[in-house]
Amino acid sequence: MKAKLSPTNRDTLKSLLCSRGEEAQYLRDCAARTSEELFGRAIYLRGLIETSSYCRNNCLYCGLRRDNSSAERYRLTESQILECCEVGYRAGLRTFVLQGGEDSFWSDSRLIPLIKTIATTYPDAAITLSLGERSAESYKALHDAGATRYLLRHEAANRTLYEAIHTADMSYSNRIEAIKNLMQIGYQTGMGMMIGIPGQRDDDIVDDLQLIASLRPQMVGIGPFIPHPATPYAKYPAGDIDKVLNAVAIVRLLLPNALIPATTALSTLSAEGHQLGILAGANVIMPNLSPTDVRSKYAIYAGKAATGTEAVEGIKALEAELSAIGYTINYAKGDYNDTI
Repeated sequence: MKAKLSPTNRDTLKSLLCSRGEEAQYLRDCAARTSEELFGRAIYLRGLIETSSYCRNNCLYCGLRRDNSSAERYRLTESQILECCEVGYRAGLRTFVLQGGEDSFWSDSRLIPLIKTIATTYPDAAITLSLGERSAESYKALHDAGATRYLLRHEAANRTLYEAIHTADMSYSNRIEAIKNLMQIGYQTGMGMMIGIPGQRDDDIVDDLQLIASLRPQMVGIGPFIPHPATPYAKYPAGDIDKVLNAVAIVRLLLPNALIPATTALSTLSAEGHQLGILAGANVIMPNLSPTDVRSKYAIYAGKAATGTEAVEGIKALEAELSAIGYTINYAKGDYNDTI
């Protein structure tokens, strides 16, 4: 297999996605070698700050959906977010990811001074946002304030599937337009999807892979679907870890320079999630910086891992976990470089 995979052959992509045994291991080995050639055997860290569990949307899979009356809602203050940044910075992290539900409280008038403060206080750190769909004007204003990266999963390249897992007030066209707006403004942009979402076919995942290859985002997040008990998808099974790992490996070969996390969802389903993801080509881990008393409340899915090696307090344990497979931590902020 070549180090860079062509996205045009759907049959090849589908065969690799569904591979098992020696074929799957060869795919992941190729991906891990490709990542190592470009990034070495060192993994970037991104400090995750979950700003708010309020969300205006009603996505069928998500525990934060607005109709979930049992959800524990919280909203961090600006001072709490800055405290999280300070904890992360002292721990060596040089990227802060502000992630939250689509909460109208976090208007530009509140976010812009916060972002400027973070950027001024930590000029050698990157600021990543993951706050859902906003207007192009808002994205531009937040970028001008100092945010340089934005994560916005496309969730489904197949319009029919996208519409099936969302309510009618959300639009496939708006989601794709938002991603393109982010790219045009100059953000390092992240896309991604869940594997195993109800109604998803292997051909839909191939659509995802081809869309990712065509738009060439700098970051790609792929994790398993995990059901939440207070959603319409409560009784569906979780996604297939093997298929997740194959998809991660395929993306590494499609976009060799991409920043790809070994996701928290993967670690939630498997105690070896970090190691499995890295050995399939992932090169990022996102320790949780949120205050410990709110971590369980940011419950997109059931049983989210937010302690141990998934948390900033567990970085030493994470170092040992990575060392067991021959990897270390790279504490640099790790900007995407298409010239690598």
